[in-house]
Amino acid sequence: MLIDLSTLSANQVYHTVTQTLIPRPIAWVLTENQSKSFNIAPFSYFNAVSSEPPLLMLSIGLKKDGSPKDTRRNILERKHFVVHIASVNLVEALNNSSAELPEDVSEVERENLTLAEFPGFPLPRISGCKVAFACRFHEVQEIGKIRQALIFGEIQTIFVDDSAVVKDSKGRMRVDSTAISPLSRLGPGEYAEFGKLLRLPIPTA
Repeated sequence: MLIDLSTLSANQVYHTVTQTLIPRPIAWVLTENQSKSFNIAPFSYFNAVSSEPPLLMLSIGLKKDGSPKDTRRNILERKHFVVHIASVNLVEALNNSSAELPEDVSEVERENLTLAEFPGFPLPRISGCKVAFACRFHEVQEIGKIRQALIFGEIQTIFVDDSAVVKDSKGRMRVDSTAISPLSRLGPGEYAEFGKLLRLPIPTA
């Protein structure tokens, strides 16, 4: 089957791409609302894009009424955000937080999520997540007819839960991915758990 994207609407393209570009990591993004409450929402158009400077990229669209999504607006207005890598046990809260709610409704409170201090950073993190990136707004680029925002954030600090930190045979720090048990995104309403780990030797020239 060949799918000609030029014949599809933007919504059809989205559903086609998100069902074929799999699995995708999920950025569970915490920002501060104008009311000082906290917003949290998942985004799977997301990844690391640079090491110098250390940048993450989020691709965030608009609400159904054409206004900016709360996460997008909060980042551009307040310049700080926290990206979490959620574990399987948080899938229901993560999925629920994708709903489009009024601006003054906090998903953090609605889902009874516990916050923890992120030392040296103005925002807290979700305590149940074993990985969190404290990010400062770096740059935004708007693309396409619907003005999709590519938001780049510079990572200032990374939190990794002690339970996921081990040492390799040479005494170097290594993050145990199985301990994190990260969620990944598939198609509409579909998530994947961490599957069988395939560990291969690193190729040499």
